Amino acid sequence: MLLSLSSLSLSFPHHFLFSMENKYLNILSFCFSNAICGLLIVSWLARNIIYTNGLTTTLAWRRKTRKKKNQDDENKMSLLDLPDLAIDCILEKLSPSELCAMTFVCSELRDKCVSDHLWKKHMENKWGRLMGDAAVKEWKTHVATLMACLRNSNPSISRSNTQQWRSRLAANLQPFSWLKTNHGCHNRGSSSSPIDSLMYWYSNLESGKFWFPAQVYNRENGHVGFMMSCYDAKVRYDYKTNTFQARYSAHGRRAAEENVTWQRLRPALVETESRDLRVSDCLQGLKPGDHFEIQWRRTKEFPYGWWFGVVGHLQNCGGEETCRCISDENVVMEFRQFRAESPWKTTVLNRKEHRETGNEVSGFYGGVKKLGTEEEVSTWKRLWPSQVLD
Repeated sequence: MLLSLSSLSLSFPHHFLFSMENKYLNILSFCFSNAICGLLIVSWLARNIIYTNGLTTTLAWRRKTRKKKNQDDENKMSLLDLPDLAIDCILEKLSPSELCAMTFVCSELRDKCVSDHLWKKHMENKWGRLMGDAAVKEWKTHVATLMACLRNSNPSISRSNTQQWRSRLAANLQPFSWLKTNHGCHNRGSSSSPIDSLMYWYSNLESGKFWFPAQVYNRENGHVGFMMSCYDAKVRYDYKTNTFQARYSAHGRRAAEENVTWQRLRPALVETESRDLRVSDCLQGLKPGDHFEIQWRRTKEFPYGWWFGVVGHLQNCGGEETCRCISDENVVMEFRQFRAESPWKTTVLNRKEHRETGNEVSGFYGGVKKLGTEEEVSTWKRLWPSQVLD
């Protein structure tokens, strides 16, 4: 057999065998290259089929999940599903800044959060001590002015739309800068609250937009010329420092003061303006040891300030045991923060005929009011100077 094959190979020419070998190599190369292309094509088709099926499955899963989530959301209970009494109890626990933040959630919560009954407590807790009759009167005048401007600029506004326009005006005035700065409510816009609401009043006080009448103890931060006195001023709150700015009458050493603390403020008296003489209806009952406040001014061009003093004994009084000062027609008013030789140490007033008395040297003394509570006296004593004044 081997012999026959070898004899057969020897019987073919050499060039014929060489050409056949090249043809076989070309055919094998073509098949090999097409096999690779085929594998690539099959691989690409497989990947696309898998991706298409996977995408279809994914989309179906997402639709199913979204539908389930929507069903779950429908089954959940929201805050507004609670009874009104429960919602009010929750809102009453919120701070002013939290109430303001809640007004941005939805219109229904906004309407609830601007309600006066929620803000009454906050007003009383923080501002009740300073919002005396004079400040309340000033605020009502301010609101009336805004409402008059609103009516004059929009005469066609119907009564049914009045509340809506009040809210729009309040939003345009933007009194909530204190909220944005202190509580991170940036880029939320302004909460809409009616201009005659307690929330709007509170916000104007906090932002310092409302100047209100008050009285300032120890004007000019304890300047020796104003120690143990209290003067009328217009003040506004500075939420950055938790203090106040004060503006006094044009007469005097300074017209303005900053960094006035809460402890140095008290409500202004609505019944007595700073230039009006107060009627002294307590002189008949004053006796030694009683504490009082008296109006005093340097000249008649200046407004009055209130000065703290103590009723003293007459010069001819025999002392506590035989004292008859209360039955005398005159009463001694002492200002013990001054030295004995000071012209402002004492003054004597007539109980029945007192009006304004004094001169250009020692000043002019006006009306007198007796201090009736220990709190009033203790407030003055906390402000007592560290040394006697000349």
